[in-house]
Amino acid sequence: MDRRTSAEVMGEWLPVQGATVVDVGCGDGWLVRMLTAKGAHVTGVEVSPKQLAHARSFPTVGDEHYLQGIAEDLPLPSRSADIVIFFNSLHHVDKTGLPKAMREAARVLKPGGILFVSEPLAEGDYFDVMKPVHDETQVRRQAQDILRLAPEFGLLAEKQLTHIDTVVLKDFDAFHDRLTSINPQVRERFIEREDDLRDSFARHGRQNADGSWSFDQPMRAVFLRRA
Repeated sequence: MDRRTSAEVMGEWLPVQGATVVDVGCGDGWLVRMLTAKGAHVTGVEVSPKQLAHARSFPTVGDEHYLQGIAEDLPLPSRSADIVIFFNSLHHVDKTGLPKAMREAARVLKPGGILFVSEPLAEGDYFDVMKPVHDETQVRRQAQDILRLAPEFGLLAEKQLTHIDTVVLKDFDAFHDRLTSINPQVRERFIEREDDLRDSFARHGRQNADGSWSFDQPMRAVFLRRA
């Protein structure tokens, strides 16, 4: 399995220079800013008001902007985008909403436009560390399953790649903050199993020279074209 970052895969596959791009589930907007710096005209769509405020707090790189919305009902005109991206976000869509999300991506894409999906698989060191308190086995598999139905939504897969990306965390506290920000149930489970999690964190991770920790996370990138 190739070891490369998701950013490297996007850089190789996506013709972003001058393209109109939509990042669905953009979080704090890091990908929006990265693609804008590469010459794209990017709209970040995010459901969380807190994340939107965080994204908007960064200095603008170019003409990027952010909208509140969900994958199942994108606040964008039909046939307005050259590229739609789901990066680590499709598995956060409820199972019943996944077909709607795929239809919405197809709707906002221009004919011949690109849907790029990069999703973590339910395996690898990082997944094993988080699984006891935040098990995404089912939702990650559901995201892969809906991609197999892409032709039903007018989307044709042209290529895919399974590769190993790396999750880098400053320390165990950063791991705690990353997981417990998701929901209160994760916070409660984390407290109950903190000693075991600390042990698993140290066993599965690789400590870097600067003191941070790295974890392997297998990813699957899929490049689809709007018919």
